Amino acid sequence: MSNQSLDKTISVLNDLIETSKDGEAGFRTCAEDVKNAELKTLFTSRARECATAAEELQAMVLGFGGTPENDTSVAGDLHRRWVDLKSLVSGKDEESILNECERGEDVAKKRYAEALKNELPLNVRELVQRQYEGVLRNHDQIKALRNTARARS
Repeated sequence: MSNQSLDKTISVLNDLIETSKDGEAGFRTCAEDVKNAELKTLFTSRARECATAAEELQAMVLGFGGTPENDTSVAGDLHRRWVDLKSLVSGKDEESILNECERGEDVAKKRYAEALKNELPLNVRELVQRQYEGVLRNHDQIKALRNTARARS
């Protein structure tokens, strides 16, 4: 692998690490804000899955001799502040929290789809594809829960 393609691969992986860290922090925030015990458990589980995804990506960056990202993105931090503010104003209702979770998952879907447009080594592509499928499942589940909460209100 050329230095240029190695640098590009590490850059793609680091972007996904930030995305996973954003997801972890976002789901933790939602778990803290929601009152429904089932949703709290779901969000806590999703936060752990995002943490595991970040760890897998970090290990891959280290394997390529790179320095893995270890923090959330500025955009993710801003989104969580927005969730906190919106939750205060809206009374932290389930639908609002699920809306914000879905918005976060929309960002993750986009970033993973963009990552898969790159030329990546097979082992990297397989990991990113597997994680992307998890993001899609999360998104669809959150969206279904949000639609159910919306129908109840």
